[in-house]
Amino acid sequence: MTASAWGSLLAATRIARDAAAGWLVVRILLTVATGAVPVAAAWLMKVVLDRLAGGGQPLTGPVLLLAAAGVATVLLPELGRYADAELQRRVGLTARQHLYAAVARMAGLRRFEDPAFHDRLSLAAETGPTGPPEVLSSSLGAAQGLITMLAFLTTLATINPWMLLVVAVAAVPTLRAELRLSRQRAGLLWEQGHAARREFFYAQLMTSVTAAKEVRLYGLGGLFGTRMLTELRSLHAGQRRMDRRELLVATLQGLLGAVVAGLGLVWAVGAARSGALTVGDVTVFVAAVAGVQGGMSTVFVNAGRLHEAMLVFGHYRFVVEAPPDLPPRAGQLPSAPPLRQGVEFDDVWFRYDDELPWVLRGVNLTIPAGTSLALVGLNGAGKSSLVKLLCRFYDPDRGSIRWDGVDLRDLPPAELRRRIGVVFQDFMSYDLSAADNIGVGDVSALDDLDRIGAAARLAGVDEVLAALPRGYDTLLTRVYMNAADRDDPASGVVLSGGQWQRVALARALMRDGCDLLVLDEPSAGLDAEAEHEIGRRLAEHRAGRTSLLISHRMNTVRDADQIVVLADGVVTERGTHDELLAAGGAYARLFGLQAAGYQDPQPA
Repeated sequence: MTASAWGSLLAATRIARDAAAGWLVVRILLTVATGAVPVAAAWLMKVVLDRLAGGGQPLTGPVLLLAAAGVATVLLPELGRYADAELQRRVGLTARQHLYAAVARMAGLRRFEDPAFHDRLSLAAETGPTGPPEVLSSSLGAAQGLITMLAFLTTLATINPWMLLVVAVAAVPTLRAELRLSRQRAGLLWEQGHAARREFFYAQLMTSVTAAKEVRLYGLGGLFGTRMLTELRSLHAGQRRMDRRELLVATLQGLLGAVVAGLGLVWAVGAARSGALTVGDVTVFVAAVAGVQGGMSTVFVNAGRLHEAMLVFGHYRFVVEAPPDLPPRAGQLPSAPPLRQGVEFDDVWFRYDDELPWVLRGVNLTIPAGTSLALVGLNGAGKSSLVKLLCRFYDPDRGSIRWDGVDLRDLPPAELRRRIGVVFQDFMSYDLSAADNIGVGDVSALDDLDRIGAAARLAGVDEVLAALPRGYDTLLTRVYMNAADRDDPASGVVLSGGQWQRVALARALMRDGCDLLVLDEPSAGLDAEAEHEIGRRLAEHRAGRTSLLISHRMNTVRDADQIVVLADGVVTERGTHDELLAAGGAYARLFGLQAAGYQDPQPA
């Protein structure tokens, strides 16, 4: 095996040791016993038959031992299956725990937005929990077959050494075919990843509540259904080709095995007729030939499965063993200090990939502590990317962002984020209770209903949530509903877009003591009255606090202490609302366009 294969085997063994050391030992012992019992039974059968033929020798002992071997032959595989199932559950649970712990340790977003890494992550999530158990199961299965095969080979060597050569020659093409099939199976899984995800995407569109309106409005059911079936047929075509290869290999292996067994049987019968072999010898020889073939088949099949499992398990290891995506620098501070001076962007350049254009180019701006800064710009100007850098989901390619003079790269990401409250434009709506949807904004206060209620009141959603069938304990989803709950509103409710916007805002406001509040389009889903009310409350809440507000609606940013206009990743204007209007630049033009929409058209 290669170094990578040994690494996968050792990694799977370590997971099994951590998850269920006792069950691993039990399974190894059962493997040895299950592999040895058929050989013992064959030799006991030889002894019994030879004593029957010769007469005069006691049979009680060998017969009892043969009966015990028969019982063991029946029971050991069942015990092995039970141990396998328990080991698979425990190891799978630990493997899943390790995988998602590794994913949670990825502090940035670059890997999640990298298609190649995301492919590996998807495969790791899909096969990772079953990968270590499959590696172990295949390894132990191969070991069991190897024990049986070697023991019967020893038996053959004592009766007819030439049969060893015949069996060895027959084994070479079988092993090569199984290893080739395993590589092809693992390769097929990787190759079909894109098609499988597209098929899943179209299937989700066909059944998703979110997409249901547009699918029906535009009559997209036929289009998406056709595309889904096209991807599915492509997947099936690849799987069908693989099935045909496996059928061909299995047929050729069966024919080769039959030829070897037939040759051995012809020789054994001839030797028995000439008196060279006893009846017991013939019996144990036939059992040995069959046992070698059976053991060899078990070894090769499990070796193929093991090879395939290790190739797939490699994706799991790639994710779990990935180095930190935002590695700590030498001299990194243990925590982020409270914001006393402000946040400064100094000549910040950023792009998502070396092959892509710059998103931010030489950005210089300062958010003094205790002040509010509004960021304005057209779509694609780089506003949301700036927020990602501020939260340290990415690091700048050039320049620096400083928190009270300390480079963000010298602060632990988790500690920095504890000091920032953010409402993202593409906020999450969790299939959880109302209390949990808000409380996750500060997990340490997840059970603090007073703080949750205070955040909801500040976001203007308290009355809505309190009036739900179970108040804040009401599920904000219907996905867990069963047939009995269909007419029970207490089983879950669906909020409107504007109500969800307020819940997301309340989530950010859970971090009441945060040093920096970032609001990315906080009123995008609100009506005019709600927008005015929330804007007033947020203005009161932001008074004297450090905040960054991003919005396309000029009326929500006019009261900011400083307004910065971003265009094509460059800061083009900065100043107060009045100063920017007086300058007559892009801000004044955008403000005038929005204001004109609320004015009566002037007569020609």
